[in-house]
Amino acid sequence: MKCYEMQGPNGIDGLTLVDKPVPEPGAGEVLVRLTAATLNYRDLITVKGGYGSRQKFPLVPVSDGAGVVEQVGPAVRKFAAGDRVIGSFFENWTSGEPSETKMHGALGGSADGVLTQYRLFPKRALVRTPKHLSDIEAAALPCAGVTAWSAMIKLGGIKPGQTVLTQGTGGVSLFALQFAKLCGARVISTSSSDAKIERLKSLGADHTLNYKATPDWGKKAREWSGNGVDLVVEVGGVGTLNESIRATRIGGTIAFIGVLAGQPTSDSRLPLMVMQQQRLQGVTVGSVEDLQAMTNAIAASGMKPVIDKTFAFDQVKQAFAHMESGAHFGKIAIEIG
Repeated sequence: MKCYEMQGPNGIDGLTLVDKPVPEPGAGEVLVRLTAATLNYRDLITVKGGYGSRQKFPLVPVSDGAGVVEQVGPAVRKFAAGDRVIGSFFENWTSGEPSETKMHGALGGSADGVLTQYRLFPKRALVRTPKHLSDIEAAALPCAGVTAWSAMIKLGGIKPGQTVLTQGTGGVSLFALQFAKLCGARVISTSSSDAKIERLKSLGADHTLNYKATPDWGKKAREWSGNGVDLVVEVGGVGTLNESIRATRIGGTIAFIGVLAGQPTSDSRLPLMVMQQQRLQGVTVGSVEDLQAMTNAIAASGMKPVIDKTFAFDQVKQAFAHMESGAHFGKIAIEIG
């Protein structure tokens, strides 16, 4: 089988296509023929060496993949050859609260990922693909989808009539917009591109803000929502946190997910967060149980992930370069096939 490997923190050009034997499934294991993968910003950080000495090498990168069961090992009854499946981001976190043990073994990080034609999964780490989704669409779900689900539903507890603010047009933000609308919530979405703003409106955004044209977007979001938004899906990190605090109502929540916006500003509004009794909730994907709950909701609603562009397996470097450019709207996919 063919797979991509990182031999060190050598950047996009350091990705190497190698040949390996197809593994045999042991007891409790499932051999999956992977047909599609999608990229997350975390994958780009990994390839560029952003995790430093914590990163293991060699590594098969990329966490999110979907495919077809090729063979099952002894004592596996839940799956059979031909089943379409999705692999969970955390193989060891099946349910319950997170822990160091459960969060060890993250695909494409501390464990080999899915940029390979075949991979062994423990049976506990797989869920069935919703029938209405293609494998490329299903591959968008494990990291970005579950992260947005955790931020919105599991930890955020969004209810009909509440207001959510999403930042940008990456995978997590678009999933959050879609889940918010499924819940009957109102959505304020930000982007630096007027063309992307029009696409956000087509997905159901009730109000949009160009954060370059409106640098005080937090103030404007608070004004539009009345007393402030109930939940901010914070993917910018410290660079956008001040405006998120400004946008959030008294007692509201900021789901802290990403680090896209760089360095903090000097005039921190953290005291305002204290005064308004806001909650800063860290979100790191979720469990297999969360992945299952989310896919159940997607299957029931007929929702489809937003796919920006699909690259062939021999165009992996171009796919990463496209992510690095920031030009995408939704998920960047790779057809392994």
